[in-house]
Amino acid sequence: MLSSGGKEHPSRKRDQRTGRSELVSQSLQSAHHCLENQDFGTAYAHYLLILNLAPELRNDMKEVFQFTLFKWAEELAALSRTRDVLDCYEQALELFPNSEMICNSMGEHLFRMGFRDEAAGYFYKALKLNPDFIDAKENFYRVANWLVERWHFTMLNDGRRNRMYWNAIQKAVRAGCHNVLDIGAGTGILSMFAKKAGALCVSACEVSKTMYEVACDVIAANNMQGEVELLHMKSLEIKIPKHIPERVHLVVTETVDAGLFGEGIVESLIHAWKHLLLKPKPKDQHGGAEGFGRVIPAGAVVFGMAVECPEIRRHHRVSVKEVASVQLEGTVEVQSPVHFAVQSDDSAEPYSTERMSRIPGGYTVLTEPFQALKIDFNNLQELEKLATKKPYRITVPITTEGVLDAIMAWFVLHLDEEHSLSTGPKEETCWEQAVYPVQHLSDYLVKPGDRMVIEVSCQDCYLRIRSIMVLKAETKTGRVRNIGEMEQSMFLESESELCSALAGLHTASEQASERQMCTLEPTEIALLNNVQYHEHFQAAIRRVLSSLAPSREGQVVGLGSYPGTEEDEDSQTLYVLDVSDGFSILPIIAGKMGSVKAYSSVEEEQHRQALSIIAEASHFPKKMLEFWLSQLEDENEVLQRPRSDKLWSLIILDVIETSGLIQQELMEKAAISRCLLQSGGRIFPQYVVMKGMLVESETLLRESAVQGTEPTLGFNIAPFINRFKVPIYVFLNLSSLPCVPLSKPVDLLRLDLMNPYLNNCTTEVKVHVCKSGHVTAIPFWYHLHLDEDISLDTSSKSSHWKQAAVVLDKPVQVRAGAELVLNIQYQKSNISITVKSGHL
Repeated sequence: MLSSGGKEHPSRKRDQRTGRSELVSQSLQSAHHCLENQDFGTAYAHYLLILNLAPELRNDMKEVFQFTLFKWAEELAALSRTRDVLDCYEQALELFPNSEMICNSMGEHLFRMGFRDEAAGYFYKALKLNPDFIDAKENFYRVANWLVERWHFTMLNDGRRNRMYWNAIQKAVRAGCHNVLDIGAGTGILSMFAKKAGALCVSACEVSKTMYEVACDVIAANNMQGEVELLHMKSLEIKIPKHIPERVHLVVTETVDAGLFGEGIVESLIHAWKHLLLKPKPKDQHGGAEGFGRVIPAGAVVFGMAVECPEIRRHHRVSVKEVASVQLEGTVEVQSPVHFAVQSDDSAEPYSTERMSRIPGGYTVLTEPFQALKIDFNNLQELEKLATKKPYRITVPITTEGVLDAIMAWFVLHLDEEHSLSTGPKEETCWEQAVYPVQHLSDYLVKPGDRMVIEVSCQDCYLRIRSIMVLKAETKTGRVRNIGEMEQSMFLESESELCSALAGLHTASEQASERQMCTLEPTEIALLNNVQYHEHFQAAIRRVLSSLAPSREGQVVGLGSYPGTEEDEDSQTLYVLDVSDGFSILPIIAGKMGSVKAYSSVEEEQHRQALSIIAEASHFPKKMLEFWLSQLEDENEVLQRPRSDKLWSLIILDVIETSGLIQQELMEKAAISRCLLQSGGRIFPQYVVMKGMLVESETLLRESAVQGTEPTLGFNIAPFINRFKVPIYVFLNLSSLPCVPLSKPVDLLRLDLMNPYLNNCTTEVKVHVCKSGHVTAIPFWYHLHLDEDISLDTSSKSSHWKQAAVVLDKPVQVRAGAELVLNIQYQKSNISITVKSGHL
């Protein structure tokens, strides 16, 4: 009803307000009732209605709304209702756009769904809303490691690499290459080089959403917005004239990894020559480049070299025959995922990467460098042949006696006829070297006069060394040792030598087929090779079990013998649970001590079969080894009683990640484990001491963040890419890190797993400075105490763990004799170390 003035009657407004208030009140009661009954979906719908009808209640109801949202989203996620989860969060963010809690939770769901780019955006927004929000900070650091790998910082800090690309691009543009396409733009630095050099039209494509957004910010900050056209797509998706107006004169790219082809440069350049580039300039034609197409880099040469390297060996070959009374020799054939005899349809990288100049223990060169491959990126036919060319053979003389552990490969990248970059092991370069570990030889010792035969292929656009054999110098025809299969078409120097080689291959193949193949991660192989680790566990386990085994007439029963009857088993058996991540023989070590039922938490079937074979070879009854996860309905509920009427005598927890960080939810697992122990039972390790020291290291700075504008030739890139730097550097080899120690190691933190609720999560430590300098980082590692007398050092030479380091935002100048006060915080399995104060 309208009043005479055409306005709504006041009584009508009052009625509407009254009706709205009654609806809000009824919905509030219904929402509370639904919450009490854990009907979170209906409660969420009521709260959504309330907050839309009564916006003035938003501040008062924020916490209960967020709680309901998070619970309902968890239920939806468990039902795989992905769209509904996202819809709920979008509705919530319309109501509370500045809620760091909702932004962070939205990011967590997106991350679990695999949308890492989008998750990073929400974590970053949560941090901008509340820079002290620890959950968002840790989530952002975690996703940053996925989205922006550390090599971005190293590459941008490589001033020589940047200058070489600048010189080559400038030269090409001045020669007439006015239309440029940057493939795999990253931060856009090569695009900016082209524009600065005078290119009239510059386009760039980047498939990563995160890096595309970084490039947009970088281009704008350097006043080139509108001058460089950025495309969020693969180069294979670019169409003319839809995305770029015409074919280009010049493609610039650095989509190369340590193995040269691993980032897809061959495929992208084949497509570019067919669809995006002008035709190449004929070799016999002189003059400028205008009207023709070309690529920077112009080509590359790959080199290889055989090396002896104990560090590579211990990560890719099991070298011990027996460890802690467990028989390994002749049981299973262990190989790492990085091995020569891979199938052509295997898309995994057939090499690992190492910075060989910093590999612990160094390496010994066994051959002269040899040329493995040469490629011209300006030749379409050569690129196409590379992907289809059959494997070919290279014979390399051995020059130095030693153990054949790996083939190291690197390349020289020819940007043009004048400018080139080498990724060799002696170069100061942002690239690491590709490493092809040698496995499955009967004898790895080589000496001068021997010849190494390798097979090289690139059929799947990965550089692969598919086979190796060693021709011994002792006999005329040569004695053969091999890896993988050698094709009959491979030509050797004589027919008799071929027959000898094939006979050797056949014999080796028969021997290998007798044993079960087991693929382990390099860190798992290094762990198997760690004799001290297993002997320390053996001694500590024996102490615990001896203290728990029943005694009869002064003698310990159970250890060294197995129960004869089910009744004996029930009364005498001690229960040991190993929840270590990955492959572990600790259950067998424990089980061999007698009346012990050992439970392993290995997941993969091949690992279970391998453990069973090893247990049998070690004379450990099969019935005493259980695979715990196969008995559980929910693999996340691994910490529970072995039987309803039994408790564990010993629980072995995996407390440190191989990266050097503390395992997630460690203290929560320790708290649960403590409740599952019988009287006198133990958790291993019983407590952990975190050690650390002050160092000065320019290397850690360069590999953690872009250092200003000097290495990027004046372009402002650092503030945008450094958003993704993380405060903790992981997978650190402290023993080979270029650094200057400024203090002795000190204890930073102690975590008691037997009494998890008594730990102090915040502590201050005074560190005595023994050398003047600038503190740039605080490396840390751990001593794992199995008991008061037996401990493991995660920084030892034989350790399968790496170390980590907190890299300071700003170096702190110190002088010898001063004290630096460090604040250490341990919260939700995350460590933070800050410099609080000190007499500097």
